[in-house]
Amino acid sequence: QVQLVESGGGLVQAGGSLRLSCAASVDIFSITVMAWYRQAPGKQRDLVATITSGDNTGYANAVKGRFTISRDNTKNTLYLQMNDLKPEDTAVYYCNAYNGYRDFWGQGTQVTVSS
Repeated sequence: QVQLVESGGGLVQAGGSLRLSCAASVDIFSITVMAWYRQAPGKQRDLVATITSGDNTGYANAVKGRFTISRDNTKNTLYLQMNDLKPEDTAVYYCNAYNGYRDFWGQGTQVTVSS
């Protein structure tokens, strides 16, 4: 069982930055893939960024060049650095971990970007 706890969300003006953190209850070194998703009101949950156990990363087109996903295995923590935020980035951001057998989700953290 993997428990994930997100933090770092908040209210920021357009053009600002936030860094989200996701603390895991287990050693994340062996977790196959970790990811950030987001869900805006009335919309489906969308993939934002992924990082593998080999540190290969991938990004949704909407966030490429602005967001950076990273992981610190010594702290069992996943991060999402978000720069040049836009109002359309407003959503609840969820941490995800896939251990090769099933997905685990955090409770989400709200990010609100004002124009």
